[in-house]
Amino acid sequence: DPTMPLARPTGQIPDAAWTSGFREMTEPWKGAVGCLGVAVFFAMTIGIISWQALEQSPEEWVLRGRTGGMLWERRRGALLLRALPAGRTVAVITVGGVPAAEPPPPRDRCWHDGGQFCYAWEEDAELQLSLEPPPAPATECYSVRWTPLRPDVMLKDCFSMANVSWYGGASIRAQRWPLNGAESLSQPFVSGDFSKNPAGYGPVLERYFLGSTGVTVTVAPDVPLFLSLESNRHFCLETPAGRAAVPLRYLLCVSPDVAAAHRHVGSQLTGQARALPDTALLGCNPRRLFPPRRSPIWRYYGPVGSAAKIKRGLRSLAKRLKRHRLQEGVLALGERPTAILAAADHVPLERRKRHDSTHAWDPSLIKPLQLSITLSPYTSIASPLFLRSLRDGEAASYWLSLQPRFGGCSVPLLTTWKGRLCARLNVTSDAALSWYLARARRLRQALGTTYMVFEGAEGNAFLDQAVPPPTELAGDRYTGVLAAALATLGNATVISAGARSSHLPLFVQMSPLHSDWSHAGLKGVIPSVLHYSLLGYNFFIPDAVGGSLASDTPGDPELYVRWLQIVTFLPVMAFSTPPWLCCDAWVLNLTRQCIQRHRDFVVPLLIKYSEEWLRLGYPIFRPTWWLSPTDPTAFTVEDEFLIGDEVLVAPITEKGQTWRDIYLPGEGHLWMDTNTARVFDGGTILRNYSASLAEVPVFVK
Repeated sequence: DPTMPLARPTGQIPDAAWTSGFREMTEPWKGAVGCLGVAVFFAMTIGIISWQALEQSPEEWVLRGRTGGMLWERRRGALLLRALPAGRTVAVITVGGVPAAEPPPPRDRCWHDGGQFCYAWEEDAELQLSLEPPPAPATECYSVRWTPLRPDVMLKDCFSMANVSWYGGASIRAQRWPLNGAESLSQPFVSGDFSKNPAGYGPVLERYFLGSTGVTVTVAPDVPLFLSLESNRHFCLETPAGRAAVPLRYLLCVSPDVAAAHRHVGSQLTGQARALPDTALLGCNPRRLFPPRRSPIWRYYGPVGSAAKIKRGLRSLAKRLKRHRLQEGVLALGERPTAILAAADHVPLERRKRHDSTHAWDPSLIKPLQLSITLSPYTSIASPLFLRSLRDGEAASYWLSLQPRFGGCSVPLLTTWKGRLCARLNVTSDAALSWYLARARRLRQALGTTYMVFEGAEGNAFLDQAVPPPTELAGDRYTGVLAAALATLGNATVISAGARSSHLPLFVQMSPLHSDWSHAGLKGVIPSVLHYSLLGYNFFIPDAVGGSLASDTPGDPELYVRWLQIVTFLPVMAFSTPPWLCCDAWVLNLTRQCIQRHRDFVVPLLIKYSEEWLRLGYPIFRPTWWLSPTDPTAFTVEDEFLIGDEVLVAPITEKGQTWRDIYLPGEGHLWMDTNTARVFDGGTILRNYSASLAEVPVFVK
């Protein structure tokens, strides 16, 4: 009968029988059954945990090469770059913008190709890793490409600083070596002017980061890039979220050590033939009949009210230098006195003779000193030049302009330069560049100058005003285009910024520093030297002795002397305040000795290693780890530098000190103190080494 309940299957124990039977069990049996249940529970738990540990390892290989490979770590949501066969982790990259805990599957979308790995986080981003051709047999490279799958996804990869010292990237206001001690909020990775934005990035940068573990990170030039630095934690590469899905692409390479990594990867950044600037500015005079040496640089500090006052001031400075037996070098005019002299030079010849015979500038009045002038790509909106371009309807051709969305006329993009509202030269216009270069040549000829300094090459005027730049001026392309154009003026040209232009025959002017002992002052000189040289900008002009910010004349003779001792071993010696204005007579004598030492000892070394740079791209000014690439002590030495492989300079950078600890790199090498002729072993630290105010420790290998 279908309405009757189903009969209970035979063989099952009725509930009542099971209950009564359990009640009748003795107490020992009850305990035994309970223990058995607990044991089964623990066994199952341990089995599940063991299965998860075996089946779901916290790290999983996603791509393996010959000498290394990449893994995914679930716990942190990070990519690990590991060197083989030792299994040493050389980089930890924490991934942002995707669900970090979700692991890639055992089988990926590129499984058919052993040299690639692909994985997609649904609706977020896609990751593609691939092995790339190595630049050298001992180096292996991996391409990393993140592609956002939604416009609002911001890709962000953070490189850990734990047990890794990082170098390269951007210059900062208080330069550090390594970058681990630096701090910077996320901002566009674009060169900038510290006087406009002290918290921004400086005038020399490259999309290249070098780790002490032998790893390099090189970001593709066309990626819109943001960079942040979090002191002693990590640095992060980011792409901005927006309407267009922009991939984040970079190349990871791993080498046996940090020096090998830079030789194989960093030394070939531009990929173009390198050329030397005018080595006469270093103080080199290989031919006796050649004009006098052109170092050091003496910056004009006299009156600038009129052309006549400037000319009298230049003659007066030249006479004083001659009186103090410092008559060789270059007198450098800033942008304002250059503009005043240029305006006077354009007075017609008849008026010049009739009204003021002092209008004409005669370069022989300062012989044997040479003259340098300063220009910039900016013009005031009140200048006749700018007003004439507006009147003639040529503003968009000559100056950077904002293009209208819906027809109409373009509007010049105005910005500030040295406190004035200005327009900036349009370097994408052949007509504007030709006019600008022709004007520079005319000024050089009219004023009889040897060198021309071009300020204001750094920065992206569109990004400064939160305006999307045109494609041809994205990132630092303005700096690159302007540098290439200025190189056509000859190798006696100085520029204020560098980005993918280290191969050009240009000098680079370093940023002004404060007249103090901080990293924004004296302590920042050597980290800046190492940073510039690592990125290929070996031919730089350091800031003036004593610093040029915060005071007109250095009030600290000790600071002036310690600064002078460092600059002696750099490419060019530059002075803003002459020694007779700042200090006692003994400092004037010391200045003469340092200039002589620069010419006799330093310049031949620079010429020698500049030839190596031309051939191989190796830096001329090298960190101590260049000779000790596996010694952790060398990774954080920021107050010493090598010239090539054979000279170590270890100046005093602490106020009031006459001693310091000195790290001698290169185990197995011997180093001789040039002051005392004492010899020491490399790979050691000299504790409390004496260096009086008149001395700088210098060792020859």
